[in-house]
Amino acid sequence: MTRFPNFRLGVLTLLALAALMGWDALGWDLPLARLAGTPYGFPWRENPFLVHVMHEGARNLSWIAMVVLFVAIRWPFGVLRRLTRGRRAQLALAVLASALAVSLLKQASQTSCPWDLKEFGGVARYVSHWAWGVGDGGPGGCFPAGHASSAFAYLAGFFVLRRVSPRAAAIWLGVVLVLGLALGVTQQMRGAHYMSHTLWTAWVCWVVGFAIDVAVTRFNPQTLKPVVPAHAGS
Repeated sequence: MTRFPNFRLGVLTLLALAALMGWDALGWDLPLARLAGTPYGFPWRENPFLVHVMHEGARNLSWIAMVVLFVAIRWPFGVLRRLTRGRRAQLALAVLASALAVSLLKQASQTSCPWDLKEFGGVARYVSHWAWGVGDGGPGGCFPAGHASSAFAYLAGFFVLRRVSPRAAAIWLGVVLVLGLALGVTQQMRGAHYMSHTLWTAWVCWVVGFAIDVAVTRFNPQTLKPVVPAHAGS
């Protein structure tokens, strides 16, 4: 196992992929959407708390946090002080790359949001996001969930922190997953996304962070060394 330190994480990643494929095959998206939607739309769509706090506020906070991570490359704080500058740069860039990956996938998507479906007062028909090249009659651009990436993009931090503090990495992972799911449920209630969109966003962000960590470790193993405080030997 020491020869293949990422083996377990790789298996976990593939199992998560299989579960997501199973979710889509079983058609669980529409039944969940119907819990919040009506033939006249989604009652929670314009709810002030969901719109201004959970959507706009969370998105703005995420961008602020990303700026902080880039600033911390030069001026680290907290557990980030235990990372080399290279690892701090990896963290900031991997978070940004995760958000960009989700955004690019959304731009190429022909899948429309639940609130665009005829069943919920829109014009589109339901088409699986795996039916590539098949339009649903709506505006598209809804897969995966961009808003959930405001939290899930930070999954990259788990891969960096696990090398210097497994406990901090576990806490980071738990907080990010809870926040990402909370943002996903918020959008589900508003009719902005199906639950699978949120889950796929988590998987994409996880894979991007994982891949960048593997690449950095392979091509620059010096970044593995944690920073030792100057007073450690005194």
